[in-house]
Parts: sequence; structure tokens; C-alpha cells
Amino acid sequence: MIKKPFGTFSIVAYDPESGDLGVAVASKYLAVGSVVPWARAGVGAIATQSWANASYGFKGLDMLANGVTPENTLRVLIETDEKRNYRQVGIINASGDSISYTGEQAGLWAGHRFSTNYAIQGNILVGEQVILDMESAFLKTNGELADRLMVALEAGESAGGDSRGKQSAAILVVRDLGIDSSDRYVDFRVDDHTDPIPELKRIYNLLKKGD
Repeated sequence: MIKKPFGTFSIVAYDPESGDLGVAVASKYLAVGSVVPWARAGVGAIATQSWANASYGFKGLDMLANGVTPENTLRVLIETDEKRNYRQVGIINASGDSISYTGEQAGLWAGHRFSTNYAIQGNILVGEQVILDMESAFLKTNGELADRLMVALEAGESAGGDSRGKQSAAILVVRDLGIDSSDRYVDFRVDDHTDPIPELKRIYNLLKKGD
């Protein structure tokens, strides 16, 4: 159970060419990958952060699976949440529709940006430039969704990232891999490291070399 807010920057995104859905996240928080990212192939992806509410992940994905739009999914999640002013969440579905929400007490600096195929959000950051640079990097990068998510994380870190420092990072990409397989196409976490994003990229590159 999360006892306190933690500074985090994340991106949820959809690739219309491959159908991949994913989340990438980094924070000055132990094992952020165990809390923030949620995704289901053919359904959507969700990042729940600040005073992270895990029910936003599994309840949100269930609603998306039943055809509820990201906007209405968000409305249902926050309207029944007494601590909604502390929450931050990004939601995307398998059509590329997206939404972000930042509660008024999510911490400074906190904010988000979203458009077709992506949503980016962050709290307790050095400033808005973290979000802006993540957006720019994601939109300018070609290749697989996992590569674009990684570049967005790197851009956020280069812009200053979490104002308190860095500790963990994670990337999760889901894809329909067949009836006998998990939908986890890429699923890596760095739970405690002095420089987690480069370490996450190093591990991810090992996967790519094995292709």
C-alpha cells in the first residue's frame, strides 16, 4: 500500500501499425514498475501515479475492454475516489484515444499532455520541460513502440526528470502473441539503481540483440 506520493514521469502509448500498447515510467521511488504500469493487449494501457491507486489499473482496463472510452473511464475512476485530488493517471485505448488527469494536490511541478496515440504525465518534476521534451522525442522517433517509449524516457531524464533524483524505471509493451502466450512483449524493470534509465536501456538492448 502506497503511504506517500512519489515523483514520477511516464508515457502511455499506442502504435496503430503493430497494435502494440505500452507504458514507460521512471521515478525517485523504489520499484516504480511494480506500481505504475498496467496494460492489456488489444485493450489499452494505464499509468497510475502520485498517490498511486492500483484500482485505476485493473478497473480501468476492464472498462476499456468493455468499450468504455478513456474519457469516461477516467470520469468513473475519479468520481468515486475521495483522494482524486492527489492522483495522476494517463489512459489510452487500442484505438489511440487518450486522456490524462492531474489532481490539484499531485505535487509540484505536476502536469500532463495527451493527444492521439499517447499521453504523458509527471509529478514532482523539475518543470514542464520534462513533459514537453518527452512529447517531442516520442513524436520525432520512428521504429517499434518500445524504442519510442525508451527515447521518451531518456528525453524526460535529460530535461531533469524527478526533482528529487532517480532510482527506478520500467517499460511494459503488450502485443497479441497468440492463444498460448502471455501478451507481455517487452516487460523489464530496474527497481533500484543510481542511473536506472541507462540500465533499463542496456537490458532492453539485450533483448533486441537476441532477436
